[in-house]
Amino acid sequence: MPDETPGEGKEIARRARTVAAGFADVGLTQAEELLRRLSPEGRAQARREKQARRRREQRVLMLLGLAVSACLLVWVGLGAFLPAMAANVIALAVMIVLVLMIAKRTKPGPQGRQALTAAALPDLTTEMTIWLAAQRRGLPPPAATLTDTLAQRLADLAPQTVRLDPRSPAADSVRKLIATELPDLIDHWRAVPLSRRTIAQSDGRTPNAQLTDGLRLIDAEITRMTDHLTHGALDAVAVQGRYLEMKYGGIDTSFGPSDRHQEQDPHRG
Repeated sequence: MPDETPGEGKEIARRARTVAAGFADVGLTQAEELLRRLSPEGRAQARREKQARRRREQRVLMLLGLAVSACLLVWVGLGAFLPAMAANVIALAVMIVLVLMIAKRTKPGPQGRQALTAAALPDLTTEMTIWLAAQRRGLPPPAATLTDTLAQRLADLAPQTVRLDPRSPAADSVRKLIATELPDLIDHWRAVPLSRRTIAQSDGRTPNAQLTDGLRLIDAEITRMTDHLTHGALDAVAVQGRYLEMKYGGIDTSFGPSDRHQEQDPHRG
């Protein structure tokens, strides 16, 4: 095979640099994606997604168990008044209706941002974690790292959203930040052409830097929300403890008779 001329070698090197730059613009390469999945952050993300799927499966199993129990109760109740055949038919009809209702309720929901909009408040953090994992590819490295941090912040916030009243102002703030403002930030960044994402804008920052700064602000706000809701729960525990102390603090709460009562009882021999 003949040796390549210097001009051909330079042309090959130029094309290789162009291809590499194209990979950098589009997002992570397959090798980088594999390394990310093997990293502690990637394993933690995969574990959170697995836990989310397991919670969904457990919810389906619980609903099916309740449906079977309800049908058994219907069958036993009707069996006392109706012939066995009629009771069996009605119980089977109830079972079919309940199974159809469960299937409709647990069927795969909408994808993308529609899943965030349709999610109930306790499920919102799980849906956002899944959405962030799908959005990670293509983000600039600092922003991609922040999505891993955000996933952990959402995991910390999740227990608080379960106890939060969906109609409260706090719930509205949580939903607006997670379901609207965070996706808006990433979607607006994706709307910027690739060639302009590294060009400084009027404020001196590039769109990539603006995205990273915005994710940091959202990360700080989720942390603040979690702390605020946690302190609210702790305050409620403290108030309940003080109430119990005031109500029962000076009273003997033992269930058996006290020695003093035994001594003063004139009927005891």
